[in-house]
Amino acid sequence: MSHMTVLGFDYGKARIGVAITNTLTGIATPQSTVQAHDGVPDWNAITRCLQEWQPKRLVVGMPRKLDGSDSAMQEPILRFIRQLEGRYGLPVDVVSEQLSSLEAEQRLKQTRQAGRKRKVRKEEIDQIAATIILESWIQEYHHGQQKL
Repeated sequence: MSHMTVLGFDYGKARIGVAITNTLTGIATPQSTVQAHDGVPDWNAITRCLQEWQPKRLVVGMPRKLDGSDSAMQEPILRFIRQLEGRYGLPVDVVSEQLSSLEAEQRLKQTRQAGRKRKVRKEEIDQIAATIILESWIQEYHHGQQKL
């Protein structure tokens, strides 16, 4: 199995969390937060991320409602995915994700309880949510469910 760099995105209408992983290490790490205005991403910032990290694949989280039905974010996220594919010509995998932002907030609160002093920022939550999305992708990838 060859190793590759993969960027993960937690899309939001105001901010997009970005995380990175390498399939060799299987460790996802928060990278940055890209601003969006009325759902339109800062494409220059995304391009800079891609130029810096040279990923071979992109991963985007797709939230579902707790009952499994489509969320209100489905259409904006599908548009974002189509734009990523069109602009960069890279394969984009979609990972079903539920409550990644809530889990991200809980992880950050745990680090604060372990001695962290400053307040948790929304940008950090977005980055950790992107990390959680990539962790889900890594599990699928390493269990052979991901067709590459």
